[in-house]
Amino acid sequence: MKGVLVEYAAGGFSEGHTHPQSAFIYATVLEGEIRSQVNDGPVTVSKAGESFSEMPGDRHGVSENASKTKPAKLLAVFVVDTSQRELTFPIKK
Repeated sequence: MKGVLVEYAAGGFSEGHTHPQSAFIYATVLEGEIRSQVNDGPVTVSKAGESFSEMPGDRHGVSENASKTKPAKLLAVFVVDTSQRELTFPIKK
């Protein structure tokens, strides 16, 4: 297991990405609101105290702060192969 604190400034975002094929991810929003899209699913907004998960092989096309004026934070817990060092890979366009 590996924990990653993701902090987004107001209007901040991550480029589209995937995670290791062995990774199951459970994320909890700690502050603010996070806009997210996994695979071709709907874009959703998770608020502080809410959680979401990603399965091995999922594509995370949208991951961003839903606010242009307030910061947001989430804690992502990865259950991943112990030999895996890199946790995020850009989606090739």
